[in-house]
Amino acid sequence: MRYLLMLGGTVGDEGLDTDITEPCRGWAEQLTRRGLRVDGMGLHPPETATTVRVRGGEALLTDGPFAETKEQIGGIIVLECESREQAVEAVKTHPWAAIGTIELREML
Repeated sequence: MRYLLMLGGTVGDEGLDTDITEPCRGWAEQLTRRGLRVDGMGLHPPETATTVRVRGGEALLTDGPFAETKEQIGGIIVLECESREQAVEAVKTHPWAAIGTIELREML
């Protein structure tokens, strides 16, 4: 089963300004070697987003993220795991879990 991990946090939260690039790379390398990590990447800041809606055949573009909230997604990861439990165990070891949130969803 494939799982999508969405790494999130609230703008201004303590700890989110911590540089955890190297621990995250180490986690990614370890899970890739184990055959669990399929892909993953960080995202540019929310203010660089463009939201697209099509209504009545017309595309409406808005600068910024879809949600008007301080909580934003900063990266995504795709895992291939035998079970939800295995995915949860992998997520619990991700460095981001200590400073932000990680939402885990099974992919269709």
